[in-house]
Formats: sequence, C-alpha cells, structure tokens
Amino acid sequence: MPEGNEIHRWAERHRSAFVGKKMHVESPNGRTEDTERLDGRVLEKVLAHGKHLGYVFGKDRILHVHLGRYGDWTEGQMPLAEVKGVLRLRMWRAGARARVDQAEATTRHGWYSSDDGSSTVAPENVDWLELRGASDCSVWTDAQWEQLIERLGPDPLGSTGEPAGDVPDDPGPAFERIAKTKKPICVLLMEQDVIAGIGNIYRAELLYRERLNPMTPGNEVPVASLKRIWKDSIPLMKAGMVDRRIITTRPKDRPTKKAGLPLKEEAHYVYRRHGKPCFVCGTKVLKTDIAGRTLYWCPVCQQGPHADREVGVAVQ
Repeated sequence: MPEGNEIHRWAERHRSAFVGKKMHVESPNGRTEDTERLDGRVLEKVLAHGKHLGYVFGKDRILHVHLGRYGDWTEGQMPLAEVKGVLRLRMWRAGARARVDQAEATTRHGWYSSDDGSSTVAPENVDWLELRGASDCSVWTDAQWEQLIERLGPDPLGSTGEPAGDVPDDPGPAFERIAKTKKPICVLLMEQDVIAGIGNIYRAELLYRERLNPMTPGNEVPVASLKRIWKDSIPLMKAGMVDRRIITTRPKDRPTKKAGLPLKEEAHYVYRRHGKPCFVCGTKVLKTDIAGRTLYWCPVCQQGPHADREVGVAVQ
C-alpha cells in the first residue's frame, strides 16, 4: 500500500502537470460515476492528506482517490494508450496532441510503483493519467472532503494544496490521543485517525530509530519520544518523495555502502529483514502479525520495560 510519501509525490507531480488546465475526464468501463461533471473543466488544485488525493474541479466537484492496497497510476504522452484491463479512470489535457519530437513522442506507460523517480519526462510534459485498482475513485462534495480531514489525524507532510511539508500539521491532537490509550504504539502509528500517512514501512523504521519497544502502550510513551518520532518522520517522508525509495538507515550503520544511495538490502533497519542480523547489534530481526499487518523489530535495540510483553496479543 502506498504511504504518505508517494501520495504527496503524486500530488506535486499532478499539480505541475495539470493544475490550471482544462481536462478531459472519463471512466472507460463505467466504474467511476459522474465523470461528466468533471469533463471539460479546469483542474483548480490537487489536495493530499495522508493516503488520500483530491482533484478539485470546482465547487462540490472533487475527484477523491484512495489507492488502497492495489491502486496505481500510469502516465504518458500523446497519443492516448489503448484501453486495456480494468481502467478505472483516465484524465488528459484538452487540446493535447501527439508529440512531434520523437524523443518525446514515446508513450511512457510505467507503473508508478516500479518507478524509481528517474523518469526523464518532466511533469509539465505529461499529457495523460490512468488509474487502476484504487479502493475508491468517486466525485465528492466539498463537505465530504472536509469531513474526511476532520476524521483523519495530522499529516507529517501537511494537508494543503501546497508542496509537501511547507505547511506542516500540528501534531498535538495525535499526541493527546496516544496519551489516552493503552493500545501499543505500533498499532497507533498505523491508525490514520491518529497520524495520517504513516504505513507499515515508516511505522517499523521510526520505532527502530527511536529505539522504542513497539508494544509500549500509548499512554506510557514519553511525549519527548513522540515529538522525536514526529520530527524524524518529516525529512524521511520528504526524502521518500524524491526517488520513491524509502531510505531510513543512517550511513554509519550500513555494513557496506556508507556514502550515496544505499544498496536495496541496506535501505531499512528492520522492515522485511526478519531472520537477518540487526545492522547495529547483530541480533536477529523478528516479525509477527498484529492488527492485520506484519510488524518488524529488533528485540535488543528496541528492548524496554515491555520487552517481555507477548507481541501479537491485543492490548485493550
């Protein structure tokens, strides 16, 4: 499932490509209703909060997109690609024509999830977008979007139509909620109404970087620790927007490549490294399922007053 870094990256890229331009919007297989209300209108702004995107085409005309676990965008240059598979939605610039420059004419049809950020196609040269697999793609009213924002927790990358991180959210409400519950901090960081945008990778890595036992009840996590996690999340998630690689290891902790981009297998401390030695202490990284997702942690670096708590047992 895409985490907040990817959602904000798409929002910034789509702003650069399409905001201020008249757009054609269609749902070739009819899976998205009311696209005719958006077709032929100017895209005014692109909103992002947590794992949600909002494409504003005017009052009560917000295209809401939640990618869920399997949703993804493709993008390309004119001409439009042939309709294939379950194409949920397609948008393209009105008046866009096939490129004359052959270097620009080749249609780029690469899934964002396999894009490492090295595309030579600048956002302003993208002509069309296609959406497949999203858990929601529907036209919302302004009130529906406002209700969503009220329900979600603060976003480390901000919750405006501006570049990510330029208008950071206030983390205070999240800290207050965490302080009132005995749920494990590893569960709370994944709840979008507590903090929006943090997913399984950032959850595991932020807890490791803080050396916090994942099973520590929320009401026992020091406020200073919560502040450090929040502060740590902002540059990590902003960096993850650049090349879509979530890199959380510090250069000094990487076994081999201590300068430049790390090797893929050295990008994370614990996420999907179960059974392998911790880069810092050498202890085997563990994993377990909790609240429907897989948790990864180091039992030594993240030991604490709750190290003997049975991981995987829900704490009420």
